[in-house]
Amino acid sequence: MVISTVAATINNFVDKTVAQTQVKKTTPKLKTSTPETMKVTLQVNGTAHNLQIEPRVTLLDALREYIGLIGSKKGCDHGQCGACTVLIDGRRVNSCLTFAIMHTDAAITTIEGLAQEDNLHPMQAAFVAHDAFQCGYCTPGQICSAVGLVNEGHAKSDADVRELMSGNICRCGAYPNIVAAVRDVLGGKKDAAV
Repeated sequence: MVISTVAATINNFVDKTVAQTQVKKTTPKLKTSTPETMKVTLQVNGTAHNLQIEPRVTLLDALREYIGLIGSKKGCDHGQCGACTVLIDGRRVNSCLTFAIMHTDAAITTIEGLAQEDNLHPMQAAFVAHDAFQCGYCTPGQICSAVGLVNEGHAKSDADVRELMSGNICRCGAYPNIVAAVRDVLGGKKDAAV
């Protein structure tokens, strides 16, 4: 008798629960289609590049995958390491965090665009002179960030340089040499190395 009462109670509970449960409507499946692309012209290192890309393509991916400039590195892809730093209108930007279509009217400079023919940019020369790189993976982002830092004019001391470069991670630990290289350029040394 107890078993039949328990079974009846459970049956009654299940019936009420099912009756109160609303049927979920399913979302109709959309047709698989090719993502929409758009024409974009980027001014990179003084050259216009006409691209046909999806609006969601990051500047980093446009530079590396569509234009073929692989100096800017894809490190964390979250804006935390700075390996992808480029200059946009002279200001440093993590290219993995911005869409290419946002910069059609901007002057974009990558590590490949800093040197003038065979003459290194003063920051590149200073990095060589101070051995401010080890494995070299972060170096393009470090150099672009350092050039932007100098352009900003906020760094007055080594502590300022360290703070203003803190968005660029060097896993090899070349920080003292990076600071020395930036300090040389801030001090006006243009023939630091080569």
